[in-house]
Amino acid sequence: MSYPFKPDPRLDLVLERVVDAPRELLWKAWTMPEHVKQWFTPKPWLVTDCEIDLRPGGLFRTRMQSPDGRQVNDRHCCYLEIVPNERLVWTDALLPGYRPSGEPFITAVISFQPDGKATRYTATAIHRDEATRKSHEEMGFFDGWGTVADQLAEYVKTI
Repeated sequence: MSYPFKPDPRLDLVLERVVDAPRELLWKAWTMPEHVKQWFTPKPWLVTDCEIDLRPGGLFRTRMQSPDGRQVNDRHCCYLEIVPNERLVWTDALLPGYRPSGEPFITAVISFQPDGKATRYTATAIHRDEATRKSHEEMGFFDGWGTVADQLAEYVKTI
């Protein structure tokens, strides 16, 4: 794994998968709105809108729709680090342009490392304290992010 930090099990949640696809396809799926909309939330939820300004300080925003049609989770995040085909780091602690946000919850590190012809995909959710980490885990981090990772793995086969 190529992390600029060592995940702390008291504060961070880590999901890892080996995906049978080159990392360039996973990168494309994570960095183009038309692709993100296809896999980014566990079905039957939908991503109805996605904006990406792929640069440090740029916007990563998704809007989700519940199965009953409610629009939810219009979360604005700020990219912190972008290493093409290797790592994306974004946070909701900052808005685009590095402006502080009102209610930070997560910083995400998404990494793509070669694993033979496949890719080792690692998603790390970094939290400010143990209570927030525990809350995220109890909300279903492993089931939700695991389902999304499986959807991503299936989707990249269609790109």
